Amino acid sequence: MSDNSNQQAAPQSEQPLSHDDIRNFLPAKNCLDGKTILVTGAGDGIGRVAALTYARYGATVLLLGRTSSKLEYVYDEIESFGGKQPAMLPMNLEGATYAEMQQLEGLIHKEVGQLDGLLHNAGMLGQLTPLEMYDVDTFAQVMKVNFTATFMLTQALLPLLKDADNGSVVFTSSSVGTHPRAFWGAYALSKQAVEGMSDIFTQETQNTTNLRFNCINPGGTRTNMRAHAFPGENPMSLKTPEDIMGGYVCLMSDESIGVRGQVVALQPKD
Repeated sequence: MSDNSNQQAAPQSEQPLSHDDIRNFLPAKNCLDGKTILVTGAGDGIGRVAALTYARYGATVLLLGRTSSKLEYVYDEIESFGGKQPAMLPMNLEGATYAEMQQLEGLIHKEVGQLDGLLHNAGMLGQLTPLEMYDVDTFAQVMKVNFTATFMLTQALLPLLKDADNGSVVFTSSSVGTHPRAFWGAYALSKQAVEGMSDIFTQETQNTTNLRFNCINPGGTRTNMRAHAFPGENPMSLKTPEDIMGGYVCLMSDESIGVRGQVVALQPKD
C-alpha cells in the first residue's frame, strides 16, 4: 500500500487517523446514526457481532448470509435491544451470480434507498496443506467465496456506495494475506488478492469520489474458523469479536474519512 494513499481525502485541517487510533477507537453513541451498512457473513462469528455492534451505534444493518435461520436469530437480537429494523438478504456467495448481485443492488435501492457501508466478512478457510497437494476444486471454492464473489458484490453495489456522502468498503484480510505463509494455500492467496483489490479500488476512486476502501486484519479471534485452523489452541487465550469492534465501527464512521487504501491489523502482534 502506498504510504500517502490515505492522505487524498483528508479534511484540509485534519490528518487521517493512524492505525493505533483505529485500533483504540472509542465510538460515540449513535456515531453510525443515519447510515445503512451491509454485512456479509452476518449470521455467525465476527460478522454477527459486527452487525449487532453497528445496530447498537445507530445503523440500519442489512444482514447477508447463506443460512436464513442464523440471519433470523441476528435479526431478532437487533430488534430485542431496540435497534433500527434490519433486513435479511439470504445469499450463498459461492453460487451467486453477478446478475443476482445486481438484482440485490436494485432491491436495496428500491426498498432502502441508500447504502453507506459494506463489510466483507464472509470467508472460507479451505485446506491447510502444501500447494502441490491442494485439491483444485476446494481451491476454486475458496477463491470464489473469499475473492471473486467479494469483487463481484463490490462492483454490483458501487452505484449505491458512490451515491453515499462518505461511503466505506471494508474488506477482511489476514496476517497470512499480508505475509503469505506455507500451507495456507488458497486462503492466503485469496486474502493477498483482496488486499490488492482494495489498493486498486483506492487508486481508481480516490480523486473522483468520496468512497473509501480499506482492509481489516482482525488477528487471532475466538471464532469457529480460528478453531478449525488451530485446533490445539486454547480459545480462552484469544480476544473475542466484541473485543475488537472499535476498529470495525471506526472504519464505518465519519471519523475515518481520509483513511484510504490501508490494511489495519487490529492485533498487530498476532
